[in-house]
Parts: sequence; C-alpha cells; structure tokens
Amino acid sequence: MRASAAALALCAVLAGCSGGGDTAGGGKAVLRYTWWGNPDRADRTERALALFEKAHPDIDVQTSFSGYDAYKQKLATQAAGGDAPDVMQLDYRQIDQYASGGVLLDLAAEQDALRTSGIEPGLLATGRVDGTQYAVPQGRGTETLVYDVAAWKESGVPLPAADWTWDEWADAMRLLAERTGRPGATDPGQSEDVFEMWLRGQGKSLYTEDGGLGFTADDLTRWWTFTDGLRREGAVSPAEQTTQLDGSVENTPLGRGKAIADFNWDAPASGYLTLVAGGVALATVPSGADGTPGQYFKPSMFLGVSAGTAHPEEAARLIDFMVNDVEAGKILGATRSIPVNESVREETEPRLTEFDRTIAAFQTSLEGTLDDPPQAPPSGDNALQTTFARDYDQVSYERMSPREAAEDYVTEAKAELRS
Repeated sequence: MRASAAALALCAVLAGCSGGGDTAGGGKAVLRYTWWGNPDRADRTERALALFEKAHPDIDVQTSFSGYDAYKQKLATQAAGGDAPDVMQLDYRQIDQYASGGVLLDLAAEQDALRTSGIEPGLLATGRVDGTQYAVPQGRGTETLVYDVAAWKESGVPLPAADWTWDEWADAMRLLAERTGRPGATDPGQSEDVFEMWLRGQGKSLYTEDGGLGFTADDLTRWWTFTDGLRREGAVSPAEQTTQLDGSVENTPLGRGKAIADFNWDAPASGYLTLVAGGVALATVPSGADGTPGQYFKPSMFLGVSAGTAHPEEAARLIDFMVNDVEAGKILGATRSIPVNESVREETEPRLTEFDRTIAAFQTSLEGTLDDPPQAPPSGDNALQTTFARDYDQVSYERMSPREAAEDYVTEAKAELRS
C-alpha cells in the first residue's frame, strides 16, 4: 500500500524514505523515486504509483518528497556522495550540472522502455545536453502572477490585463499597497526566474547559446534599481519577509497573508488554495515596454535516471508510465502543470476540475503567443540562483547599492561559469 502524504512529509523531514537496497522481498526491483512539491502533488503521485506497481508487480517504488529548496540541497548531497536516487525529479536548471557531472543516465539506451514520440519536440529538446537525452519533461508550465482574488477586487484596482507592461504592474502594486495596507506583491528582485522574464521582455536572455551570461551589470542594475525602489515605497514585500522564502508557497508573503500577489510557476500555485481565503487567480507576466513578452512555456520539471542505478530498464519504465500513461495522467492532473504527452493532454484536459482547469485555461490563453523555451542553462546556474538571491538580500537590507550588488554578481557568475 502506498504511503500517505502526511507520512511522506514526515519521511522527508527525517532524511527521506530511501530504498536502502536493490531488491525487496520476493526479488522485486526497488526504485527510489524523489520529487519536490506540496502534499497535494504527493498524494496524487502516490495514487499514480499504486497503479504502476499493480501493473508491474516485480517493481517496488520507494518515495520521498520535500519543498524545492530542501529537495535541491539534499539531491546535491546525494549526487556528490554517489547515492543519487534511481529516478529523480529535476528542474531544467539542474540538468546540465548533473549530466556533465556523470550523475544522469543516457536515456537513449532505454528507448524500448521509454517512449518520447508523443512529447512536443521543443520541450523534449530542453532535456538534452550536447545532443544526449538525459531527462524527459513531465509537464509544461509557465511563470505567472498569482493573486488574491477577493483582496484585489475589494481594492478597486483594475484586474491585470493580458498585455500589461512592467510599468503598469508596478503602478498596480503601488495602488494595491495604498488601498489594502499590504504590499502588492512579493519583492521579485530576489528571483532569477522573474529576472529572466524581465530580461526577455527587453530582447535579451539569461545565457548565451555557448553558456555565457546574456546580460550585463548595467542590465541587472536596472532590474534591482526598479525592484528596490518598489520595496522602499512599500509596494512590494520588505526584506524581512522576502528573506524567509524557501521555495514553498507557505512561506511566501502571499501564502502568509502579507501580500496580495506573488510570481510563481502555474502548477505550484495550486498550493495557495488552502492558504488564501479569497481564492487565487493567474495573470500573465508583464511584457517589455514595447510589448515584447518575456514569458515562455517551460518544462515544469523533468524526470531523470541515476547513471548508477541497478535497474535502468525498470527506472525508464517508471518514467514512461508517469509521462505517457493516460490513467496516470488523469490522477496527476495539472499538479506538475499540463502533461507534455499530447495524447494524454487531450484525454485528460476535459476531465480537469477546479484549479487544474484554471491552469489549463491559462495556458490555452497563451497558445501561439510565446517563444520556444531556451536551452537548459549551463551547470553553474544551479549555484548562481542562490548567489542571485543572496546578492539581492544585500540590496534589500541596504548594505549594498543595486550597482554594487550587480557588479558583484556578474563577477561571481562569470567565475562560476568558467569553472
């Protein structure tokens, strides 16, 4: 019987439910499978895995999950110690790091067990490094502004327009703060993800095709001057709230009732439903001043296999099931955003309910308006996400100017990318 979500949460806190061996009683192959997410995602994942184990009685799947930041740190420790789980959920910022480090299996070797023909080619390509498929996308997501519907409507501030700009977003945040007594949004200055959206709206990119920085210290100074100015005005969250962010929705200002909105990816936004009494809705990411969109469809997450797994075929079959099985898709819904397998998507979208339907409708509204996702970032980016937030902390606590922090970040980033 699959473990409950509550038991899994406890397991994650107590260092995870790892397999501890290659076979279980009766000669079953044991696969350790880990992911990040909220309890809703965990519950649905467990129910899908129960179907997998029923269809594959020779395989025992042992699981663990946690919030993103804790998951990222633990996976890095496991990988460094040669103990990576058999099947692991990955962000696209982690793929190059783990592929180049020899942690991930070349999935082409298991193409009989893992089908990829039903996945959108542009999304599938983001799991490749130097032409080798190291990971398979599990969902198609996009960045969004999640907002407290009741609080926003009660303020009288016009609701977000589909084609609003960053200046219009900033004006809305100021008005929300003025009329509600709460910051309009979480300060986005600490988020590399949101910075990337802003950069793309300026016609630039986070990285070049050869893995170098796609922006300058001047660009980053402009971004941090913009966000720091809003913080000083009280339009976005203060430093003491922003520095509590840990990758979970529970510890965001929106989740704690301290702000009206938050930039987040669409699938994790479901976690706000139990935290925001007034309900939540999704809005597009603001565009550049000339209307250039910065938003894009991105694989919400990937699945990869450890290069050291004792059961590569079984691990590939598990990924195949999670990505391509229609019944699994019905259970998982949009908890990892919209399915990447087009057949599964067509079969499951009409059956989506509640917030899953909201996510699907939001993505449908963006069809044909967004560019293909960029290639997976270079391996140094995983560490640079932490550096980015750390340097902005210096700005938000007024220990460094936006210019000083930007120059510090660019210097460190260039060194990290060369190493």
